[in-house]
Parts: sequence; C-alpha cells; structure tokens
Amino acid sequence: MKKYKPEIIFENDSFIAVNKPAGLLSIPDREQTQTSLKDILLEKYGTIFTVHRLDKDTSGIILFAKTEVAHKYFSQLFEDRKIEKYYQGLVHGIPTQKKATIDAPIAEHGVQKGFYIVHQRGKPSVTDYEIIQEHKSFSLVQFQLHTGRTHQIRVHCKNIGHPLACDDLYGDGKPVLLSSIKKKYKLGQHDDVERPMLNRLALHSYRLKFTDADGVIIDLEAELPKDIRALLQQLKKN
Repeated sequence: MKKYKPEIIFENDSFIAVNKPAGLLSIPDREQTQTSLKDILLEKYGTIFTVHRLDKDTSGIILFAKTEVAHKYFSQLFEDRKIEKYYQGLVHGIPTQKKATIDAPIAEHGVQKGFYIVHQRGKPSVTDYEIIQEHKSFSLVQFQLHTGRTHQIRVHCKNIGHPLACDDLYGDGKPVLLSSIKKKYKLGQHDDVERPMLNRLALHSYRLKFTDADGVIIDLEAELPKDIRALLQQLKKN
C-alpha cells in the first residue's frame, strides 16, 4: 500500500478516530512484514495505544488512545460493551428477514487456525442486522455488534447463508465484476481483461457512539468508501 496519510475523523487530547482504508493492518502483525496504521500513528504522535482493531480488509472507523488514562478508559468501555458499534456490508443475496438478531456462539475451528465457526462450545456472540438496500444479487446491510468476537459479522453472515461479498475465508472470495451485473457489458477498447469493481472484503466500520471520560456523547461516522459506493451505484442502475 502506497504511503498512507491517516484520514482523521476526530481528535482531542485523549484519543484519535481514524478512517482506516481496506488493506492496511490495524496494528503490527507478528512478522512485522508490512506497515500498520499504528506504526504510521506512532511516527506522527510518538505515543499511541491500541484500543481495538479491525481486520486488515475491513475499512472504517478505528480508535486509538493517546494517553494511558484514555487507554484504560476505552478498554473498559469496550469490555463493558458501552460503545455502540455499527458496520455496513454488502452480502450475497437477500436475507429473508429484513431485520433480525443473530444470536449464535462463535468458536475457533478445532483444526483450522484463524477460522471461526458457529458452535455451542463458543463464546456468546450477538449481531443485529437490518437491510438498507436490496438489489438482485446483493444487499447492503447495517450491522450492530453487541459482542466483539473475531470475524463475528463474517461468521454470522455465513451462518445465515448470506456471506459478505469478496470474503475469501467465509464466502467464495470472488471479485465482483461489472459484467455480472450489467447485461450489455462490453470490455473497453484498451482492456484485455475486466477489472473488478470490488476485490476486497465488503465490510466497513461505519459508526461508533460512546460517552467520553468527560461525559460528552461522541457520535462518529465514516461514509462508505468509494469502491463500495461505486458498486452500489451500478447495482441501482441494473
């Protein structure tokens, strides 16, 4: 990923909210093979604390604390589930219920490390969802997380039979092509192959709402990224 300049949504003396692009790690991985958002913020601020994280391919709002006191406060907020977390994502097909709660425990797969499944031995996991837009082959869905399990939305979407678009772990991982949406699609004169409209996990951390240490209600939003917006425009046309 080219040199990324953090898009700051909100900042004060205690914390910073950044709109993370898809494809950028939230925090360094064990191998330290690529720059993470935290590395970039450390360079800018000198001291920064991890509060929570987003999957590499998920875009949207992520918080980092600037002080140890703020770090402790936010960690407690997340632990006590006092942060409202909303995501938007594009799923395959149209779920039968327009609005529902998925209450299904999630556990790591016994053999496949890093892969999660709905299983009775898992930890309680609750996701509310509501369909925002319906199209022939995809739906735009808003999710509210009430627990913070790894891959929670992805696992729950797979479980109801509507995996997220371009999810290579829980779905088919195939890119979304314009030719699959547009009936009379023609390749451009200078193109040998069709470029995908979307080629990454269609999930975005859209909104965070919480009360800060001073009792102020903070309500932050990050609009859907360009690639998902462009795809939605095409879906509306066809």
